[in-house]
Amino acid sequence: MSSFSIEAQNKIERTCKNGIGILEFLPAKNYFVTGATGFLGKAIIEKLLRAALDVCKIYLLIKAENEEAALERIKTEIIDSNLFDLVRDMQGKSYQNFMLSKVVPIPGNIGESNLGMDPDLMVEIAQEVDVIINSAATTTFDERFDVAVNINTRGPSRVLDFAKKCKKLCCFIHVSTAYVNIENVGEILNPKSSPLLHPPVDVDAEMKLALDSNLALRGSEEIVQKMKELGLERARCYGWKNVYEFTKAMGEILIDKNREEIPVAIVRPSVIESTFKEPYPGWLQGIRMADTFILAYGKGYLPAFINPEAVIDIIPVDMVVYAIISAMAKHGITRKPELNVYHITSSRVNPVKLKFLFDMAFEHFKSSPIKDMNGKEVEIKRVQFLNSLKEIFLHISNESIPKDANVSLGHERKLSKEIEHIMNHIYIHGGLKAATPTNCGKPCL
Repeated sequence: MSSFSIEAQNKIERTCKNGIGILEFLPAKNYFVTGATGFLGKAIIEKLLRAALDVCKIYLLIKAENEEAALERIKTEIIDSNLFDLVRDMQGKSYQNFMLSKVVPIPGNIGESNLGMDPDLMVEIAQEVDVIINSAATTTFDERFDVAVNINTRGPSRVLDFAKKCKKLCCFIHVSTAYVNIENVGEILNPKSSPLLHPPVDVDAEMKLALDSNLALRGSEEIVQKMKELGLERARCYGWKNVYEFTKAMGEILIDKNREEIPVAIVRPSVIESTFKEPYPGWLQGIRMADTFILAYGKGYLPAFINPEAVIDIIPVDMVVYAIISAMAKHGITRKPELNVYHITSSRVNPVKLKFLFDMAFEHFKSSPIKDMNGKEVEIKRVQFLNSLKEIFLHISNESIPKDANVSLGHERKLSKEIEHIMNHIYIHGGLKAATPTNCGKPCL
């Protein structure tokens, strides 16, 4: 990276005496964002364009075959998205031209070497980028081990390699998850200790295991299931609950190991949900983790749950965006070659207990009930809190799943399995202390 003008830095710092200096930092810079069409990625882009209209360019790494396909994805998934309604109102008739002048789609793939980018284009962009925000990930809890390692562990390193080519780079922001912290999601980090606080993991050996296993199972009909089982096994060997948390943690370890002189900030949100305030309350893309079981309850499929006092750590997406931009400005101004970690969680200061969550859901569905396949409103009762998962499944299977003539027995069984999967993960992530590492019978490499 080239040296930063001392005069320019002093000017920003003088301007920012009463704050971090976000509004002074954001303009006249070029940004490179991965995971741009995802829930969080879109929200970051919207905030940048709304808060700093004079940003230069926002380069978006888009999984697409070519420039035309990447541009089409940008138009349909970002420019046409209702998330950008405030920016659309601000720009009026020039909105389309404004967006196309600021947002630049780059065909590529975080799962490929050199991010799958055209070499000449990579060199060109590297001369311009000031800030990198890596939010790309596979968030599937039971993902294949090889796939999760490629995206969540190797992927961030590939982005970091690109960052080292960026001569103007101010900072590198990596979006992780609070659940990499095994002991407690809402744990306050001790600045005197290692900022990552992970147990010892031989990341190189785990990556080799993922590759070797893929090669050994290639062509097998069981490769998907076997790789999923391996991912869960390896995660539990070290104390993580699933392959998502495990591979995200290994991604952090590689970043810390290889960052050299790059200023890095790792942001660890918990369960990201709909917007609290900006650009308007309640914006959501897709079905998030908590939404799945709230919808199941509203449809009458989830009349019971466990542990009303368990805490589910939820954070609105706009608050995560605020944290990312704050970290970006704070460390982009100073450019200190250090690693900083930020937990973006709610359970310590504003815990949401399951009883409260289901009470709110009851009030909502009571006033705005869901309709079944026949157009009839689904009647719901307040959730019963039972003593065990076994009691819940018995209650659901024997009494409470609505008997709809249009719903087959096979569908009911599938739904019951989905509910079991949901409850297992919510219970795991419900503010309860994590279990000790599971002995998988094999050495943790």
